[in-house]
Amino acid sequence: MLVAIDGPAGAGKSTVARALAGRLGYTYMNSGAMYRCVALLSLTTPREAPGALARKANIQLGAQVMLDGRDVSDAIRAPEVSEAASRVAADPGVREALVAKQRELIAHGDWVAEGRDIGTVVAPDARVKVFLTADSRERARRRASELGADPDAVLAEQTLRDERDCTREHSPLAPAAGAVTVDTTGLSVEEVVDRIAGLTRAAAAAGGGWASSS
Repeated sequence: MLVAIDGPAGAGKSTVARALAGRLGYTYMNSGAMYRCVALLSLTTPREAPGALARKANIQLGAQVMLDGRDVSDAIRAPEVSEAASRVAADPGVREALVAKQRELIAHGDWVAEGRDIGTVVAPDARVKVFLTADSRERARRRASELGADPDAVLAEQTLRDERDCTREHSPLAPAAGAVTVDTTGLSVEEVVDRIAGLTRAAAAAGGGWASSS
């Protein structure tokens, strides 16, 4: 079974997806971390095309994010990497390479995968598709709290990133067909997880979805 969770930055995707995976006993995949890894590489290796960097990158997701054998869990959260991630995510070569890696990862087993195009591009046949959203100021507040940054500055950066993500030519940010939209404004993580867990149990009871080989 695959649970696909998409949505903009600050909507709670990572927190909810990680908690949901723990609740269900599924494996968690953060696709955004993969784009951040390529962004980090592009900043340190600017002469090489991002698509080529994405194809060669050895990215492992788990308790830590490993890039070519080193732990980059903290490095990929730097503000400059966040900005670069939005740019490289619009590169068709990067998207092609990482979508292939993501599909390979989720081909077997039970997964909770989160990102911006899991339900639309990576796994459009996922039985459970959720689009998380929240008020823009609430999203900025959450992100600022996480980064220890100024909320107004985060809101300004977020507005630009939302515009870029929603209007890019390849895989623009949008709810997938058949996705359930969940507005997380004012909701606790537990409340959001409860709702998606209920959707997952209903889908499993109804049959269908992505078959698990485990």
